[in-house]
Amino acid sequence: MQPGDHEKHEEREEREEREEREEKERPRTEDETSYEGKSRGPAGSEDGDSDVGDARGAGDTGSGVKGPADGSPARGDRAAGGRAAEGDGGGGGSAGAGWASRIPPPRSSVEDTGLPLPTPAPAPLALEHRVLKSLLGAWALAACSGEETAAVEEHLGECGACADEALRLRGAVGLLHPPESLDLDPALRTRVLESCLDRRPPRIPVPEWAAPYDAETARLDALLQDIADAEWHAPVRLRWFEDDGPVSRRTTVAGVIAHLLSVDGLVGVALGLDDPLGGAAARVRAEADAAAAAGIPRGPDLPGPQDATPAGRTETYWRASHFPPTRAVRGPWREQSHHLVRTVAFAGGGSGQLAVDYGGFALPLRDSMLDRAFECWVHAGDIADAVDYPYEPPAPRHLHRMIDLAARMLPASLAERRRAGRAAPPARHLVAAGAPGRSLRLEIEGAGGGEWLIPLDSPAAVASAEHEVAHVALDGVEFCRLAAGHVSPEEAAAGQAGDREAIRDVLFAAAALSRM
Repeated sequence: MQPGDHEKHEEREEREEREEREEKERPRTEDETSYEGKSRGPAGSEDGDSDVGDARGAGDTGSGVKGPADGSPARGDRAAGGRAAEGDGGGGGSAGAGWASRIPPPRSSVEDTGLPLPTPAPAPLALEHRVLKSLLGAWALAACSGEETAAVEEHLGECGACADEALRLRGAVGLLHPPESLDLDPALRTRVLESCLDRRPPRIPVPEWAAPYDAETARLDALLQDIADAEWHAPVRLRWFEDDGPVSRRTTVAGVIAHLLSVDGLVGVALGLDDPLGGAAARVRAEADAAAAAGIPRGPDLPGPQDATPAGRTETYWRASHFPPTRAVRGPWREQSHHLVRTVAFAGGGSGQLAVDYGGFALPLRDSMLDRAFECWVHAGDIADAVDYPYEPPAPRHLHRMIDLAARMLPASLAERRRAGRAAPPARHLVAAGAPGRSLRLEIEGAGGGEWLIPLDSPAAVASAEHEVAHVALDGVEFCRLAAGHVSPEEAAAGQAGDREAIRDVLFAAAALSRM
């Protein structure tokens, strides 16, 4: 060894150790690992004590295999030789200096991130067959816990007998829950209001005889709120009974509300409120009175006294409108109904005897409000049928008041039919006013029902059970449909006993109570 070779040898060893440390710290790619194993010679050996850079610079592969004569690296070591050539004097700087690693760093574990570990899925319950079978009923009713449901459903995939039993139970559950309509109960608003009023009575109470009108207008208003714009023009046929035969008038939903607005205006005029017909009603009345005073027979173009009746007022309102009624008529009708209820509430119960003129007859205010409640319910049913909407009868106590009004009006209707020659004459002997005479027992069944004795000989006669000659039994809603002209006397489902002629006269008199 020549002088100075020792120092060079130590420098090479230090450089090799430093390079080995750097190589260990640098992440390696798969290709670099394979290249290193193939081309790198044994470090520190006497024959191959040069590093990778020295061997490649001399045209040696480092493994005893000569490279090309020009000293270029072998084919398998071109990449490694190129990188090594960047070292100091070809003597081996860092083998990977300036090159990015092609091996991705190892993924960090969830435990090292500090995040909570995912909750493992609970294992299904291990239940015996008899326990799982006993849970089938609760499973069909959706009453099992999550774990029980999972265990039962896993068992149903394995046990055919239990699967058939579960299918039968699910079918039985479907029968226990029949399909229900998604529409709200039309009586819901009335029940809510009644519940509220039971808890806190109104500061100014509504008279009992005005409560049915208040409830029925509220129910109809709730129905009108639910229908679409196009349904306001749905066809509706108003039906009533006249001259022993059915009569009808075609209109629309908006036309029905205009009809109620016009006829309710009679009550409003009696209470001093504005007439919804305005000047048209006054003009019709004035012309009718002048024609009657002059003795002028009514022609097709001249108004008559009947133009002041409910039907006449309705026709006047319809003729005065430049266009067919639309849903805009709901606002005036709703406002007028509120004014009527508010006015009778402020007036108190004593206003019930105030007369309301209907053109051909008059009713006290208490009976007129029941009459308007009855017609509101009947026409609300007509509208509900036109728009295919469910509608229930009034509350039983309100229905009873309406039936009572119709029963009290039967003697006058019967006498009117006798004057027109459409009913059998009374008994041969005359009955004095206030004396008992022949009577018919009217039995109304169902909600709101009761019994009434109807005098047959005269409205002034007194009905008496001792002089009962006939008995008629009807359902409450069926009797109201008869009184509204929606069913003929021959078709009314009535149980009959006694004098057939008297029964026929009373049924026809009930149908004659109807009007437009």
